[in-house]
Amino acid sequence: MRQRWPQKLWIVRHGQSAGNVARDAAHAAGLATIDIAHRDVDVPLSDLGHRQAKALGDWFASLPEDEKPEIVLSSPYVRARQTARAICEAGGVVGEARPPIVDERLREREFGIFDRLTTAGIKEKYPELAEHRALLGKFYHRAPGGESWADVILRLRSALDTVSLHHADRRVLIVCHQVVVLCLRYILEEMDEAQILAIDKEGDVLNCGVCAYEFEPDDANLCVPKLVAYNFAAPLIEEQAPITSEPDAPVAAR
Repeated sequence: MRQRWPQKLWIVRHGQSAGNVARDAAHAAGLATIDIAHRDVDVPLSDLGHRQAKALGDWFASLPEDEKPEIVLSSPYVRARQTARAICEAGGVVGEARPPIVDERLREREFGIFDRLTTAGIKEKYPELAEHRALLGKFYHRAPGGESWADVILRLRSALDTVSLHHADRRVLIVCHQVVVLCLRYILEEMDEAQILAIDKEGDVLNCGVCAYEFEPDDANLCVPKLVAYNFAAPLIEEQAPITSEPDAPVAAR
């Protein structure tokens, strides 16, 4: 059997961020913009986000040594790196595993000129673009200076090729962002636009929620991904860390 994939793959969204909190405050106040002091790449975890990341790390640490992640890959964004580091520091990876490997291809979708705007703010400041987005749909719409979901998928195909090349037959954990989690599912499960948007419509990806894949041989004796968990929140429930799922802050419409 030819193994092109890891032995097991976990995909985790970062813990709640300060941007998530700021976004909720902007919506509650009916504001057009989100008050964030940092660049999106520099937005840290909130206090609750740190608790969630610690709870997730404790859960991974509770796994038998031969079932824990061996390799941790992380988005370069601060909130993702903090989450990945918390998992490692809690003993959630095998033995003396190396620190998280930062891969810029796992970064959040870039929002371009929609950065820091609420849905109301986009309609107010860029009504023609808001109308075009509604017509084209968020899978293909690209704000000026930003990315569509299809753009994110393009770079993620490259990232998964690297995982297959360097980490085949290992246990791999990826720490990333909401749209990235969904787009990785799109690739791994060979979905189409309608299928992935239907999953997105069902609800947001949980902060520190676990998506997990195992790999089984198909009729051609090649290993193929099998989804075994999605939005798995037991690690947070066990540690009594409140469950959150707010979209990332720069644009509520994602």
